[in-house]
Amino acid sequence: MSAVGSAVEIPVARRRLRPSEFVFPLAVIGLGVFTLVETSQIAVGGMQNAVGPRVFPTAVGILLVATGLGVVLAVLTGRVGEVEDSEDVDASARTDWGTVAKLAGSFLALIVLVEPLGWPIAATVLFGGTAWALGARPVWRPFVVGAVIAVVVHVLFTQVLDLYLPAGPLSGVIGFG
Repeated sequence: MSAVGSAVEIPVARRRLRPSEFVFPLAVIGLGVFTLVETSQIAVGGMQNAVGPRVFPTAVGILLVATGLGVVLAVLTGRVGEVEDSEDVDASARTDWGTVAKLAGSFLALIVLVEPLGWPIAATVLFGGTAWALGARPVWRPFVVGAVIAVVVHVLFTQVLDLYLPAGPLSGVIGFG
């Protein structure tokens, strides 16, 4: 089988289970449990909406636990991925530290800018900076796309879900609480 993503079913009796095969799925289960526990600590005031701040993280936590359990079950029943001879990666290529720095800088900018400048501006910098670091050209285009996405997300969260995202200097503009 040479199809990408194919799985080979090997009878469990014929293969030896390795503890390393369980590291990833157990980590995913642990992350899911952590997410569910932390989500239960989110304070929900007298909200009238059925959709509150716990819905999305609860769904993510449940999906993480289910996914992890599914992978554990697949390993235990012998449904494992086919071992590849090699990857399409140049093992001799050096790390592009400039790109890594741009990506880290874009994420750091989000962290630093979200409170003083608000979500729409900080998310625009994150999206545009990330796309630029990964080679998007012309440079202005990912920033415009990022601004549109950031504004749509902000309006959806604040107006539809009634969840707080900082608006920064855009506070008071229509759709920005």
